[in-house]
Amino acid sequence: MDIKNAQIIVDEWIKTHGVRYFNELTNMAQLTEEVGEVARIIARRYGEQSEKESDKEKDLGEELADVVFVVLCLANQTGIDLQAAFDAKMEKKTKRDHDRHHGNKKLK
Repeated sequence: MDIKNAQIIVDEWIKTHGVRYFNELTNMAQLTEEVGEVARIIARRYGEQSEKESDKEKDLGEELADVVFVVLCLANQTGIDLQAAFDAKMEKKTKRDHDRHHGNKKLK
C-alpha cells in the first residue's frame, strides 16, 4: 500500500468509526505520546536500560503503526499530500546524500 492510499484508508476509518478528527494540537499530543511509547521500547529492548517484565509484551510494530496512523491523520486534516511530500523528500535526500555517508569512518 502506498502513502496516498493509507491516507484515504485513515480518512474513511475516521468517517466510519470516529466522530471527526481530533484537532491538530490534540493529534500532536497523541503523536508525542506514541513516539514516547516507541522510545520506551527501543531504550529498554535495544538500549542500555533494563526491560521491565510488563514491557516485554509490548509490540514495537504496533507502536510504530500508531505513530504512522497519527501522522496520516495530521496530514489529512492539514491538507498535506504525504505521498508527494515523501517522494520529494526522497529525491532531495538522494541528491544531497548520495555519497555523503560512504566516507564516514564511524559507519564502517
